[in-house]
Amino acid sequence: MSERDAFEQYVAARRGALLRTAYLLTGSHQDAEDLVQVALVKAVPHWKRIADHPEPYVRKILTREAVSRWRTRRWREVHTDRVPETPVEEPADDRLALRQALAALPPRQRAVIVLRYYEDLTEVETARALGISVGTVKSQARDALARLRTDGLATVSP
Repeated sequence: MSERDAFEQYVAARRGALLRTAYLLTGSHQDAEDLVQVALVKAVPHWKRIADHPEPYVRKILTREAVSRWRTRRWREVHTDRVPETPVEEPADDRLALRQALAALPPRQRAVIVLRYYEDLTEVETARALGISVGTVKSQARDALARLRTDGLATVSP
């Protein structure tokens, strides 16, 4: 099988999972699609080296790009053509509550929570994916869970 076929097969098999992870990292379908596309484009030049086990490499690109994008966008204003006339209601479904809770976390904490509890990675795998120490993973998870508990959203214990 050629490298191109192997890459296309990987994309076909993992695109949905990558999009879900990217969505949890960004909170937006459009940003998630862009993030996955950027991650896959960045993975192509290294495909020969990572073809045997591409998931950790692609996941690392996803999380680093998500944090980078947040850093460059955080000072920008968000423009809208109309102001909501009704107060925002509490989310009717758990998935919406999860998305809102994740969106309230800083990018690194969000990435740690998504990788540890959604992707079910170990602390070591999460640290490797994010390029940080295991201790940082532990402290970021602790702080994120504490913040979620304060807001009444977390029932997960570390």
